[in-house]
Amino acid sequence: MYCKILSRVKPIFILLSVFLIFFSCNTSEKVEEEIAAIPIDLRISRFDREFASAGEEGLPALRKVYPYLFPAPDSVWIAKMEDSLQIELFQEVGNAFRSFEVEEEGLIQLFKHVAYYFPEYTAPNIITVTNDVDYNNRIILTDSLLFVSLDNYLGSEHKYYGGFQRYIAQTLDRNYLVSDVASAFAKQVVPRPRDRTFLARMIYFGKELYVKDKLMPNVEARKRIGFSKVDMDWAIANEEPIWRNFIENEYLYSTDNKLNQRFLEPAPFSKFGLELDNESPGRLGRYVGWQIVRSFMKNNTVTLKQVLTMPAEEIFKKSNYKPRN
Repeated sequence: MYCKILSRVKPIFILLSVFLIFFSCNTSEKVEEEIAAIPIDLRISRFDREFASAGEEGLPALRKVYPYLFPAPDSVWIAKMEDSLQIELFQEVGNAFRSFEVEEEGLIQLFKHVAYYFPEYTAPNIITVTNDVDYNNRIILTDSLLFVSLDNYLGSEHKYYGGFQRYIAQTLDRNYLVSDVASAFAKQVVPRPRDRTFLARMIYFGKELYVKDKLMPNVEARKRIGFSKVDMDWAIANEEPIWRNFIENEYLYSTDNKLNQRFLEPAPFSKFGLELDNESPGRLGRYVGWQIVRSFMKNNTVTLKQVLTMPAEEIFKKSNYKPRN
């Protein structure tokens, strides 16, 4: 009797699953159609090019247009224009970014999605600059301005990045430019956690990455987190043992700041204290937090804005998170 009932239930379950998938796909397509129709007028200024070609006589005009970029006296900027290293930097950036059309289209799509999910937000004016390859400040987003340092996107094998560790150099590529802008925006809308536990910090980064899921649905997931394909494959294949390690070592509710350096901050690898460490990518705590938030959103009816302010503990308990194995 049980087998007969089960044989009837299975087709119904399969049918229901197919319906839910079909409904979800239709909903996603409808959302994307609505986003595509949103008008966005992005203003992009190539200050890097204007400055490189201005010359001393062009400084007053530049200062008038970009007063916020000229706090120092003209003598400082003239010296920069005449410096051989700076001249080479301008040339390298100019050669790499003769056109900005691909990035512009990516930014338009990004800010269309921002406008859909955060309609109160006004897209900033975008200004491309050079910044002496300061990769920690490659993107600076203020209320009305977005500065993009193009000298940080010349390609992972560029000679300027030869002295950088590989995990840093691999993201210094134009393929990560729009993703970095999305990260800067996500940091503005995701509140910093008051809770100091490792779980709260994981889920904080998970929220940032989930925001990027919604803002960049057509970009590879690995680019959203800044992983190489090898890194992403490793994280997916080892999600279950990573989670087991966190549980067995009772990390979730620990307030030990060393866990930040081991699993959350940029690093060449994560530090489990095991032989496999050198095979692993850094920031695996962020990856796990991302999967927890994704699982929560899949299993709960909550808006994007609502989840951003929800406590980590509530998200975790209601996520029904189960790592892939």
